[in-house]
Amino acid sequence: MPLQHHIKVISGPDIEMYIPSLARLRKTVFYEFPYLYDGSDEYEKQYLRTYTKSEKSLFVLAIDGENIVGAASGMPLEKETAEVKQPFIDKGIQIDDVFYFGESVLLPEYRGLGIGKSFIIEREKHALEQGFHITAFCGVVRPEDHPRRPQGYRPLNGFWESMGYNKQPDMTTRFEWQDLDESTSSPKEMVFWMKRH
Repeated sequence: MPLQHHIKVISGPDIEMYIPSLARLRKTVFYEFPYLYDGSDEYEKQYLRTYTKSEKSLFVLAIDGENIVGAASGMPLEKETAEVKQPFIDKGIQIDDVFYFGESVLLPEYRGLGIGKSFIIEREKHALEQGFHITAFCGVVRPEDHPRRPQGYRPLNGFWESMGYNKQPDMTTRFEWQDLDESTSSPKEMVFWMKRH
């Protein structure tokens, strides 16, 4: 039987009721390569609540029955952390003109169905309706010979390029978390991708 799903867009305080499900989904997907992150429920819920504090934030949900199988987030860059904002400031980009895409997480069995494309389209539509002219996100940089890199793993660069995003090699930042093989957290390099509308 083919997998069924529908897309739902929620924003601002309406996100609150979905936080427990979104926390579980993030933990499941981010455990895999390339993030290799084993998060805690407490941290995930705290992080997700930042999206409830902005009327212009949103989540695009992929739902199968009563289960959230995928989610993509976004909020105005000005509401993001200093680590996310600084590369734009350094490049002379007005941060109040940028809508920033947070995570995009999708269970493996639902990949290849066009959901990722819907995630980008819905977030871009929302950003343009809110008056933003730039959309951007960042992705973790992992070495080609990383020991946990799965056989046949393909990064999403080609997909992002097909959706009009350009890699910005001179725009990087670092986020800190503890990899599955680490005893303590360490900084991970992130590179930004950007699209002007």
